[in-house]
Amino acid sequence: MTHPRGSASKTAALSAALSGAVDLSALKARAEAPQKQPPAPPRPADGAAPGGPATAGAVIEVTEATFQAEVVERSLQQLVVVDLWAEWCGPCKQLSPVLERLAAESGGAWVLAKVDVDANPRIAQLFGAQSIPTVIAIGGGQPVDAFSGALPEPEIRKWLGSLLDALRDRLPGIKAAEENGGGVEQPEDPRFTEAEEAFERGDFAAAQAAYERILDVEPANEEAKTALAQVKFTARAEAAGPDAIAKADADPADLDAQLAAADLEVAGQQPEAGFARLVAAVRRTAGDDRNKVREHLVALFDLFDPTDERVMKARRDLASALY
Repeated sequence: MTHPRGSASKTAALSAALSGAVDLSALKARAEAPQKQPPAPPRPADGAAPGGPATAGAVIEVTEATFQAEVVERSLQQLVVVDLWAEWCGPCKQLSPVLERLAAESGGAWVLAKVDVDANPRIAQLFGAQSIPTVIAIGGGQPVDAFSGALPEPEIRKWLGSLLDALRDRLPGIKAAEENGGGVEQPEDPRFTEAEEAFERGDFAAAQAAYERILDVEPANEEAKTALAQVKFTARAEAAGPDAIAKADADPADLDAQLAAADLEVAGQQPEAGFARLVAAVRRTAGDDRNKVREHLVALFDLFDPTDERVMKARRDLASALY
């Protein structure tokens, strides 16, 4: 299960894999090769005037040639957040604008280093990135944390805040930016705060209502969409009894039991089992029943990174079952 599109376990595993295991100086020789490229100019966040005070230096484009200076050396003074993206990546287009805006808000406490993996494949290889978007926090010349997938903005804010707290005494640029009025201590969107607080206290109905109010006003708000999907899923999984899987196995014709069991399997880190269960139910059903199962399965897919191999296989299986 992702949380959404990026679970705590997946994030922890990625962070553990990167921690102390990546030699960022591996690109130094390439960066110092005769055909040097000058550092890319800061890229303004979407909707901001180029070179404006709010975004100048907050977002930079990084290549293999500039990686040493713009990421490794810069990270000795301030937190650098590397965004591995590509033009064809849908989730990247959801995540990147959020990261760019938060970087601009930080006032220099951290900088966003954007890496086009198609143009700079060695950087993605360096981090062992299996999918994109992948986001890696660099401090003191080494990876300190990471996540993959398009997380909702409130989760990203919390992630950044915890990193800044952990690195404040090690990276002088963080304190300097905060003393000058920067840092991520920006007012959070109270609508998301309300929803997050409701979710954390287990009031899923209130959290769902809060996210739906955001979407009533901003139907295209991707952070609210993905968070709402996670809330709905969590509420269903919590409601499923511990015997939901046994009930579904005992009566394959009970569609509600199949749906509840699939939710429980996904929540229990067994997404392949949940996907296979619903694909089998699609094969057995027709008409409205088949559509009900299909929609439920597609909603489960949306909790994961679309490039997840388990999701891609299940999508192929679903297509085969339907056609």
